[in-house]
Amino acid sequence: MLVCWDQWYPEAARLMALDGAQLLIYPTAIGWEPSDTAEEKQRQLDAWITSQRAHAIANGIPVLSVNRIGFEASPAGRGGIQFWGHSFAAGCQGEYLAKADSEKETLLMVEVNLDQTEEVRRIWPFLRDRRIDAYGDLTKRFR
Repeated sequence: MLVCWDQWYPEAARLMALDGAQLLIYPTAIGWEPSDTAEEKQRQLDAWITSQRAHAIANGIPVLSVNRIGFEASPAGRGGIQFWGHSFAAGCQGEYLAKADSEKETLLMVEVNLDQTEEVRRIWPFLRDRRIDAYGDLTKRFR
C-alpha cells in the first residue's frame, strides 16, 4: 500500500513490485478546486488515471486506486476541494477491471487474477529488462 502523494512516483511503485508486492493499493484524497475550468479538471483527472494505469503496466501488477468523493471546505473558510472519486481497479496491463463514478459512494468488488502477473511479465518483461546500469542518478535529488 502506498498512500495518496506516493501515487505520482514511479519509483515507489517499482520498489513495491521489486519487493514482491502482488498488487498496489492507493488510498487517495485527490480532487480539484471548484474554480478550476472544466478543461483543467479533465486534465487533472486524466493525469491521475493515466499515472495509476501506468504503474500497473510498468510493473505488471494490478492497481487499486481508491479516491473519495464530495466537497470539503477549506479550514480557512475560503474555497475548498471537490474530490473527484473515479476509484478503479486496473489489471496487469492497465485494463479496467472495475470503475466507480464521481457522484456517489460506490463499493467495487472485483476478482483479481494474481496468476496473470507472471504471464504478463513474460510477454512484457519490463522488470527484467530495465536498465539498472543507468539508474544510479535516481537516488540523487538533482543531476
